[in-house]
Amino acid sequence: MEPHRWLPLEANPDVTNQFLKQLGIHPDWQFVDVYGMEPELLSMVPRPVCAVLLLFPITEKYETFRTEEEERIKAKGQDVKSSVYFMKQTINNACGTIGLIHAIANNRDKMNFVVIVLAVFTTMLIAASDGRKPFPINHGETSDDSFLEDAIEVCKKFMERDPEELRFNAIALSAA
Repeated sequence: MEPHRWLPLEANPDVTNQFLKQLGIHPDWQFVDVYGMEPELLSMVPRPVCAVLLLFPITEKYETFRTEEEERIKAKGQDVKSSVYFMKQTINNACGTIGLIHAIANNRDKMNFVVIVLAVFTTMLIAASDGRKPFPINHGETSDDSFLEDAIEVCKKFMERDPEELRFNAIALSAA
């Protein structure tokens, strides 16, 4: 008998928006494609934006960076607001679902719930939440006005660490 498998959540706004609907999220917030990291392409993303999900490949370069980053933070510490919701991923292929839960949970004050699903909070801190890590990563303060651009700068660092890699995709949770 095969073990149970988690079906990955496709990084596609149509799929993620249907998932949001099934979770009871009112459609006044929707995921949209981020077509590129340049300012003219970011201007196509409806505002405000409260979350950006980056799909990226797990490569040897990323694993090396992840290990070094964890060791550095464990040694030096970091400030992460207690209101940041973080759930460690323990199931293979659940990164999309965990990322979506982080996006909702960290923006509950902005969401209109048709059904209350999660009890969570808000933050104006960019906290990267790779569920495979033991904790969220503080990438600094932001604001409603600059969140998308600030989050994209963090995404660009992922891409710069592995410049030969092309398998990146970003979607943004924005006001519909």
